[in-house]
Amino acid sequence: MMGEKSLKILMMLHSGSLNRGCEAIVRSGYQIINSELENADFYLSSFNAESDKNLNFIKRIDDASPCEVKKYSLDWFIGAIKVKLFSDESFFYRKINQKILKSIDNCDVVLSIGGDAYCYGEQPGYYEIDKYIKEKNKKLVLWGCSIGKEDLSKDKLEDLRKFDLILARESITYSNLIDSGLENVKLCADGAFNLDKTELPLPNGWKVGNTIGINYSPLVYKKNQKSKEAVESLIDYILKNTDMTIALTPHVTEKGNNDYEILQEFYNRYKNTERVILLPDNLNALEYKGYISRMSFFIGARTHATIAAYSSCVPTMVLGYSVKSRGIATDIFGDEKLVLGIDDISDFDKLKHNFDTMLNKETQIRSQLEVSIPKIKQLSYKAAKDLSELIKK
Repeated sequence: MMGEKSLKILMMLHSGSLNRGCEAIVRSGYQIINSELENADFYLSSFNAESDKNLNFIKRIDDASPCEVKKYSLDWFIGAIKVKLFSDESFFYRKINQKILKSIDNCDVVLSIGGDAYCYGEQPGYYEIDKYIKEKNKKLVLWGCSIGKEDLSKDKLEDLRKFDLILARESITYSNLIDSGLENVKLCADGAFNLDKTELPLPNGWKVGNTIGINYSPLVYKKNQKSKEAVESLIDYILKNTDMTIALTPHVTEKGNNDYEILQEFYNRYKNTERVILLPDNLNALEYKGYISRMSFFIGARTHATIAAYSSCVPTMVLGYSVKSRGIATDIFGDEKLVLGIDDISDFDKLKHNFDTMLNKETQIRSQLEVSIPKIKQLSYKAAKDLSELIKK
């Protein structure tokens, strides 16, 4: 492919491994691509490089934290003049993201691995990074993305056209992008379906074959504050109507976005029942999957916590907040099975209905997962084949 020279692949827009979903994308991306491209070296541009020290398969981890443009500095004056005279903010964005641009200079292919980064309004800083990548004649790939129809603004579409390849991780996103006129899109599945697991000893109170996991997040709470009370009512309902143990399961422990803190509030409320346990906040993505895979059922707000469950054929109820939850469920089941939208999760009756359905149809759901998951895993490996074809062009 490139003779003796190794191909340098940079993964960028990685939030850091305190978000176990981001960690799972990096680990599984390496595993999948490595199966197809034997002479590739992997580099990582991370917004929290300190949290990624255990990713020892990465050749180099670069700090991607934003640089400050100090007021009244030369750079500030240059940027201010460009904004004032030409309404051009590109100089500022390049200065702020100069660490990422430096990482880009040293690679051949750039994978933008933000997942749903394009779901949160305009991203002019990202657009400027992508422009820089194409100026440098690097291959640019959007790796395993989810994007809602409502997110496809004129500026965003202009940016998406710059990509050599967009790999949509579920069919709703794929349809949205194709319908918007993009021709550089292929369908795959989230690589995290292939994530390995590490099984640690089970904690005290865990009932083998009779433990349900619950993951709830500050992100969901911010979007619908009444949902917290509804989830507490669901915990009451589970404790009253089943003999299951509940394992509260954090998956993101970033500052200001920490599942553990909000789950600890649940734990403190219910610990005297001796049927609620709180998993620690310092495990990696493989270790959390090791626990999730041994649960009987799972209720989750974080997408990659639910992927850890789905991929282990654990019946799963999703407290959804974006297109990715709906798309992933549709690709597994053919419909949005047991996915509640952000407005629905404050309705205890809807939570209870989905929970009862999950229990009553457990056998059917497991059977569907056992049929679908091998196909989904295979589809996630297709991403590496698509990438390989692009590189050979």
